[in-house]
Amino acid sequence: MARTRADANTRHPRHERRGEARLPAVVATLIAIALYLLLPQRLLIAPRYVLPSLECLLLIPLIAINPKRLTRQSATFRVLSLTLVGVIAVSNLVALTILIHELVYAGVKDGRSLLVAALQVWLTNIIVFGLAYWELDRGGPVTRTQAPRSALPLADFRFSQDEDADAVQEVADGASATSDWVPTLIDYLYLSTTNSTAFSPTDTMPLSTRAKAMMSVQGISALLISLLVIARAVSILH
Repeated sequence: MARTRADANTRHPRHERRGEARLPAVVATLIAIALYLLLPQRLLIAPRYVLPSLECLLLIPLIAINPKRLTRQSATFRVLSLTLVGVIAVSNLVALTILIHELVYAGVKDGRSLLVAALQVWLTNIIVFGLAYWELDRGGPVTRTQAPRSALPLADFRFSQDEDADAVQEVADGASATSDWVPTLIDYLYLSTTNSTAFSPTDTMPLSTRAKAMMSVQGISALLISLLVIARAVSILH
């Protein structure tokens, strides 16, 4: 514990850091792709392997550019990474729309498969919005660690660490102003999870218009899944 506190008290300028690890984002993306592949065919907008293949093709060059650590970025890299997240997000929102249509108009009787599909869409919703927040906030994962704070774009989210500098010492030692802390993918996935379960911000507040818009879309999507899809599926089971 003493060594951890000492490390926190030592500032590590972000341009000297090794960059955020690539593996967590790759794993999260592959899980989202796998969840889409497992959806019932009637919820897909194209043949089963078309979109997952496209997403893998987008993911491969991203891994090639930064195989271990996210330290290099170009305009092409940004376009590829944002396009990948966009494809996953749109395909999942379309799957949710079709799922709701099947419930309301198609008279679906298979409640068990419906529950599983609703869970898949909900989990993908958490992953893809977590990735979106991670890609956009403060210029993205490369900029957050490689650029000086004075050069960072305006923040989309305010984390609790961003305002803890005047808290008790053991909390202040880990604050952004004290330890040069920056959020990682896990922080954005946690934000996405709380927004999908509480349908509102918890400890992390949206600041920009686009952050508020994305959180609104995610919250409404999660609410539809929870109140309409799952409720309808349970009634079918009974």
